[in-house]
Amino acid sequence: MKTRSLPPFLFACFLLLASFFLKTSAAQDAPKHIDVTVKRFAYEPAEITLKKGDPVVLSFTTADVPHGIAFKELNLSTKISKGKPSELSFTPSQTGDFVGHCSVFCGSGHGTMTLSLHVVN
Repeated sequence: MKTRSLPPFLFACFLLLASFFLKTSAAQDAPKHIDVTVKRFAYEPAEITLKKGDPVVLSFTTADVPHGIAFKELNLSTKISKGKPSELSFTPSQTGDFVGHCSVFCGSGHGTMTLSLHVVN
């Protein structure tokens, strides 16, 4: 009795589909990187929308004076030194709007310096 094997074309299609699904799942696990520029008295961008459950890395840089960021509701904070990037890595676990405030006094506009995170499903 003669056994049949998969035709080469079908085998190639199977490999292509398998590699697509493996790349897709690996890409979903990689954190989303967002660069944030900090200066007196603003974060740029000032608002960021994130997806619940998706890992993210916020990378902060400042060229003027030391700053910081604190999201009290999310228990997240970091200091931002002049000329040295600072990263805040996390995975949002709840939806809502969260406001981070500068946590290092940086001058007269310090109290109005905020960054808004919008976390959606």
